[in-house]
Amino acid sequence: MQLNKIPNIKYTTSNNFFLLAGPCAIEGEEMAMQIAEKIVKITDKLEIPYIFKGSFKKANRSRIDSFTGIGDEKALKILRKVSETFGVPTVTDIHEISDAAMAAEYVDVLQIPAFLVRQTDLVVAAAETGKVVNLKKGQFMSPESMKHAVTKVTDCNNEQVLITDRGTMFGYQDMIVDFRGIPTMKQYAPVVLDVTHSLQQPNQSAGVTGGRPEMISTIARAGIATGADGIFIETHFDPSNAKSDGANMLNLNLLEKLLTDLVAIRKTINKL
Repeated sequence: MQLNKIPNIKYTTSNNFFLLAGPCAIEGEEMAMQIAEKIVKITDKLEIPYIFKGSFKKANRSRIDSFTGIGDEKALKILRKVSETFGVPTVTDIHEISDAAMAAEYVDVLQIPAFLVRQTDLVVAAAETGKVVNLKKGQFMSPESMKHAVTKVTDCNNEQVLITDRGTMFGYQDMIVDFRGIPTMKQYAPVVLDVTHSLQQPNQSAGVTGGRPEMISTIARAGIATGADGIFIETHFDPSNAKSDGANMLNLNLLEKLLTDLVAIRKTINKL
């Protein structure tokens, strides 16, 4: 896939990695615009191609009383406003076949959640929109098995496909990132490493997801060093009060330092 074919992306010839980043969920217009503005300033400075991430709804929460969204159309309109205001593409995840066509009216990249990536009808619905499709590797799947998920997209005459690795189950409540999978999956499509979800610890005692955000830098650095084409980071200016996945998100104030370090690593790798 050619990165510069994604609408609105600020393509760079510096052979840098690209970034998918933003809040877990769209909580409102003000927060989305605030986060996007900050990240755009950082990525412009560091010449990192950037895609704003935000879920328009959360259909996979641990508890029935968990936050699921502010309304589908309202959240999708906010994603479109982010794109129009800052000139960047946007990505959101879909959970049902009917979500594909609806979300495609507003965003540039449709993301298939890890637990749903084997759902053929959902993957095909996303592919048939003609949008870029980001396939999140299931925690229960091998890197080699992602070849078949990619083929489902390309068999729909859509070559715009990414793979995102978010770790492999090591018991249900912990993930391990096997960096051997990055070069394996790069044979099939560009590979993104989901740094924050790989540190997620789902379904803790209170039915609330936990995480280990102190390890974000470690996983991100290793991902760039082992050849990841892109990095996925959920970030928020106040993670402790985020309405979804706050326990494993990166504080927005820490993002510039992390990305600066990753750019330095990428430049070193490019010289090898």
